[in-house]
Amino acid sequence: MKIGLAAMSASLMALAVAQGALAQTAAPTGKPDDDKGIADIVVTATRQATNMQDTPIAITAVTAQTLETRGLKSTADLSNIVPNATFRRVQGAFGPGVSAFIRGIGQSDTSLGNEPAVAYYVDDIYYPLLLGSNFDLLDLDHIEVLRGPQGTLFGRNALAGAINIVSKQPSLTDSSGYVQATTGSYNRRDFRAGFNVALTETLGVSLSGLSKYRDGYQKLLDFRCQMIKNGTPQLAGTLPFTDAINTPSLNASPSNCTVGRLGGEDVRAGRGTILWKPASNIKLTINGDYTRDRSPNPADQLITVTGPGGVNVQSETNYFGVAYDKRFVTGNPYTAYATYSDPVGSGVVIPAYAANAAYPGSPATPANTFYNGFGPQRGGARFPYTPSVVNWGVSGKLVVGVTDSIDLTGIVGYRKLIDTHGFDVDNSPITLEHTLLHIGEDYKTAELRASGKSSLIDWVVGGFYFKGSGYTHAITYSPQSAVYKVQAISYDPQSKAVYANITVKPFARLDITAGGRYSDDSKYVDYSNDADTNVGNTIFQVKPHAKRFDWKFGADYHLTDATLVYASASTGARLPGYNARPQQQTQVGSYPGDETLAYELGFKTDLFDHHLRLNAAGFYTDYKTRVTGVNGAEANVQLTGSPTPGTCVLIPLPSGGPGATQCRSTPYNAATDGPNNLAGGIGITSIPRTYYVNTPGKVKGFELEAEAHPIDNLALNAAVGYSHFDSPDLKLATRANDRLAGIPEINASAGIQYTIPVSSLGGTVSPRLDWFYTGSITESSARNDYNQPAYSTFNLRVTYTNEKHKFTVAAGATNLFSKLYYRNFFVYQDIGFPNVNAQPAPPREWFLEVGKRF
Repeated sequence: MKIGLAAMSASLMALAVAQGALAQTAAPTGKPDDDKGIADIVVTATRQATNMQDTPIAITAVTAQTLETRGLKSTADLSNIVPNATFRRVQGAFGPGVSAFIRGIGQSDTSLGNEPAVAYYVDDIYYPLLLGSNFDLLDLDHIEVLRGPQGTLFGRNALAGAINIVSKQPSLTDSSGYVQATTGSYNRRDFRAGFNVALTETLGVSLSGLSKYRDGYQKLLDFRCQMIKNGTPQLAGTLPFTDAINTPSLNASPSNCTVGRLGGEDVRAGRGTILWKPASNIKLTINGDYTRDRSPNPADQLITVTGPGGVNVQSETNYFGVAYDKRFVTGNPYTAYATYSDPVGSGVVIPAYAANAAYPGSPATPANTFYNGFGPQRGGARFPYTPSVVNWGVSGKLVVGVTDSIDLTGIVGYRKLIDTHGFDVDNSPITLEHTLLHIGEDYKTAELRASGKSSLIDWVVGGFYFKGSGYTHAITYSPQSAVYKVQAISYDPQSKAVYANITVKPFARLDITAGGRYSDDSKYVDYSNDADTNVGNTIFQVKPHAKRFDWKFGADYHLTDATLVYASASTGARLPGYNARPQQQTQVGSYPGDETLAYELGFKTDLFDHHLRLNAAGFYTDYKTRVTGVNGAEANVQLTGSPTPGTCVLIPLPSGGPGATQCRSTPYNAATDGPNNLAGGIGITSIPRTYYVNTPGKVKGFELEAEAHPIDNLALNAAVGYSHFDSPDLKLATRANDRLAGIPEINASAGIQYTIPVSSLGGTVSPRLDWFYTGSITESSARNDYNQPAYSTFNLRVTYTNEKHKFTVAAGATNLFSKLYYRNFFVYQDIGFPNVNAQPAPPREWFLEVGKRF
């Protein structure tokens, strides 16, 4: 395979040089005048406006039109078309956010304790969170996905790369407007509208807004109601109805047991921009945006149940006359029995029970240790499954042309996020664990930079300042672990940095680039995690802090006017973090940040008079410091009273890698403890714990992107990415899988569109078909029962465009063949729970869209 790839790369390079030589005599650099070639895209990846094809960085730039025609609606959909990138709406435990990975490096956890490895920028304003990062593409011009590290120019947490979202600017010459309405599956109702007004020759304003609504594609079923409907009421024991309206009468029983839906959408958003250009060398842009998201939690399916759960779960199921088993697995990915509430009433005392007959050999259960003897806060709790998210911000950008070749740019911004969301760990009518979180952060950013261009040197120097204030107020309500705790966390990050990037042009066609950034980052954390029994409270203050210097060196050479080759080496870092979910004092701790050294070699070329574009890059990343969390368990100090913090017996945790341990009240004894199941906490009441260990590694791979307009009206595109992570911890004998969990090694896409002039309709009809491929995904390091095979999905869109009257009508479908696949898996068995959950993606969804421009 390697020989084949090398041969293919050599052939493509030879073709690029040959065609580029023709281009030197046949046509100048740039898009052909007939407007039938591939359009150039101007990017700001180097903090200066450059043609993407002349920028020596691996970039995927996606225009707003491309996103629309391929059926992509938000940043979470980008991984469909960006090679070696995985962006996904995270499962409900992590709230309304997006996991982000580029070239095998990234982050899924949205808590404020973990720093993301992918840096988001929205119109030059740094967005520091994965929470709330599922941006709708409102008034978008284009998105730049920059492979990392991007530590010298984008700085903070750009270890894996950066997402640069660039909005449209108001026009100072034309006034225009648009409206768009979409209907479709699951009662979809989307509306978008906007306008641009050129108030004067120097002042322009644009405003846009959207409203999106769609019912959830997964039904929440009333378990007792459904068992009656199925003719198996005995399986419900004495579990209550989720909704009392489903109570049957003498002559009627419920025919529809649906009590709610997950996986829907309910979003309102608006955006406004003012552009003032009082002189040819002065430009001021002011942006404001607001998003209110009330979308229900993602669809979540209970995949499997193994064993009866913990002692408290057994006592609860015995109390209701049921067993925690496959009866709670619907077998249909688009239905679930989640209640987001506790069926045990407030103040209920659950007595001891004999062994559960449903599980031969199971022990008798003692009196429940979660509800009994505690106040009315135990029992009857209800949590919302519809998050409440408000995300807004304002920013200003002033650009002053000091001379014809030197610009001074100042940027200031303020953003605020407020989120409340709840989560049901297992989506069953029995309570294993529920969480409720209220999270907020507001922050201010400022950046000042100067840049210049000349025939000999291009340069950028600047300073960056970031200061935030965040908080988390959370409830952990867990009969499974006998834990009821209230978290209150304040989080105050601060970042200061200076940077410089210089490109020297010593010879014609040759550029040499050097860059550096010095940064000083810290965050003060004040944490309390209080048990309602006042035993085992966890209170601490930590201040993770890092000062570092990142650098980049590179060179690029134009083999021809249309072909660029480049090579670079650069460092990157992710900031230190802390354990955001300690359940007792033994779990308090912070950990250092990550750091990498990355090498990249690539080429970019436009061939056949700009009718074929090929961009390719190969990379090798030395992941020198990689701090990972390892799932384990330890003694519940609150219940056992021993071991006290600092005195527990630490024994190796084989699945955790070097240094990972587990806290037990006594050393493991095979004669008395039975099978060596460390993760289950033999002989003690255990609670989950995350252990942080350094697991360095190497990442290598490539990306290839191609776009072609071989004949008039025909457009083709294709992309493929491959990245392989090699680390000692992935080769431990105790691991079931030797790959990173949650991301594929290969992704690919391809599309075809043909525009057909139809004179009888006074316009054109453009059918388009897109194919998206995701390679196999490992979902757990400890087991391979739930690995997801590779899968393909297809999107279809047919668009009618009438240029005379400026309107469009489009119809089509996403996931055309209704492929069942999962966005995420959560193998809770790895942390001591008896269940595995997964988040099914939507089945086929059709749509009809009408738009009008003015």
